[in-house]
Amino acid sequence: MSRARQARPTARILPVLTALFATGAALQLFTGLGAALAQYPAPPADPAQTVPAPAQTATPQGAPQTATPTETAQWLLDLRTRESTLQRREAQLAERETLVNAAQTRLQDQMQALAAVEDELSATMALADRAAEEDISRLVTVFEAMKPEEASAVFAEMAPDFAAGFLGRLNPEAAAAILAGLEPRLAYTLSALLAGRNALVPRE
Repeated sequence: MSRARQARPTARILPVLTALFATGAALQLFTGLGAALAQYPAPPADPAQTVPAPAQTATPQGAPQTATPTETAQWLLDLRTRESTLQRREAQLAERETLVNAAQTRLQDQMQALAAVEDELSATMALADRAAEEDISRLVTVFEAMKPEEASAVFAEMAPDFAAGFLGRLNPEAAAAILAGLEPRLAYTLSALLAGRNALVPRE
C-alpha cells in the first residue's frame, strides 16, 4: 500500500520535468539561432524590386525652387533680356563718357587758345597804350613850348574833354597862359571839367 502511494507522485513528476527540459532546450535553440543570424548581414535587395527615386531637376541659382520647367525657361529668358539691356546701357554710358571727355578736351584746347589770344591782345594793348602815352607826352612838351596865343588857338579847336585832359597834363604856368588866351566861356568850361575830374580823385 505504501509503495503504490510512493509510485504515483514519481509518475506525476517525471512528465513535468521532461516538459521543463524540452522548453529550456527550445529556448536555447531559438537564442542560438538569433545570435547566428545577427552575425550575418541581410541579403541585398533585389534590383528588380527596387523602385528608383524620382530624379530632381537642377534649378538655376536665383530661380524659384518650385518652378515648373516652363516657368524656369521664362525666368532664364527674362534674365537674359535684362542682361542684354544692361549691356546696352553700359555701352551707351561708355559712349557718352567718351564724347564728354572729347568735348572737355576740345574745350580745354579752346580755352588755352583763347588765353593765348588774350595774352597777345593784352601785350598789343600795352604797346598801344605805351605808344599813346609817349605821343601824349610829346604833345604836352610841344604845347608847353608853343607861344600861349598859338596854343590857345589849337585848344579852341579841340573837344572840351580832350582839351581839358591836355590842360591837366601841362605845367600850371603853361595851362594858365593857354586859358588866358581862350574865350571866357570856353575857359570856364575847361576849368569846370578839370575841377570835376579832380573832385573825383580820392583824398585818402
